[in-house]
Amino acid sequence: MSNELPCFDVLPQHIAVIMDGNGRWAKQRGLERTEGHKAGAENFRRIVDYASRLGIKYMTFYAFSTENWKRPEFEVKTIMNLIRKYLKEMQLREAENEASGYNIHFIGNREGLDDDIVKLFNTVEKRSSKHNKTYVNIAVNYGGREEITHSVRVLCEKVKNGELISSDITENTVASYLYTAGQPDPDLIIRPSGEQRLSNFLIWQAAYSEFWYSDVLWPDFNEQELNRALEDYAHRHRRFGGI
Repeated sequence: MSNELPCFDVLPQHIAVIMDGNGRWAKQRGLERTEGHKAGAENFRRIVDYASRLGIKYMTFYAFSTENWKRPEFEVKTIMNLIRKYLKEMQLREAENEASGYNIHFIGNREGLDDDIVKLFNTVEKRSSKHNKTYVNIAVNYGGREEITHSVRVLCEKVKNGELISSDITENTVASYLYTAGQPDPDLIIRPSGEQRLSNFLIWQAAYSEFWYSDVLWPDFNEQELNRALEDYAHRHRRFGGI
C-alpha cells in the first residue's frame, strides 16, 4: 500500500469498531477458532496505527464482551492470553509508545478478570496517560447495559450519601460516570463480518452514531476497507434530530 494517505472531506473524531468474524475467518481456512483471534489481534494493531496516521483522535475497539464468557473455556483463555501478550509487548516498546502518542484506556468491568491482567491494565494506562495524540479504548469484559447500570449505581450512592439530589441528575450526569466519561460519543461505528447489530456495545453513546457494515471478516478488514467506511461517512448529513 502507498505511504501517501488519503484525504477526506470530513473525518470522524471518534470511531468505534466491533471486531467480529475471527472464528469464521479461521473456519474458512480449516484452522482452529483461536487462530482467528490471533489474526484479529494483529489486525487491531494495523488498523489502530493507520487510523492514528489519518488523524482520528479517538478509537474504541470491542475486544471481549460480558457475554463472551459463554464461549468454550479454551477459546476464552486464548483471548485473555492474547490480551496479556499485547499488554506485555506494550511495556517493552517504550520508545515506540512515546512516538505513537497513544493514550490507552481499558473500559469494562474489571471484576472477574485475572489479577495480573488488571495490574497490566493499570500499568499501561499509567504509562500512556501523558500522551494525547490518539486515545484508544479497548473494551474488555464490557457490556453496554452493565456500563449504564454501573453509572446508575454510582449516582444512587451519591444521592444516598447526600452528595446529589435526584432532580439534579441529567443525561450529562449519567454520562459522566460511564467508562468513556470525558470523551466524545462515537461518530461512526463499524461492524465487519456481515452482522448488523450493536451486540450490547456503547448503547448509550451510540444514540446518534452513524453505522457502517461490511461483509469482510475482521482479520481481513484492511486499510482500504477503513477508507471505504470513512469515505461513506464523509458524504452523510448528520442532523441530530433536526432538519
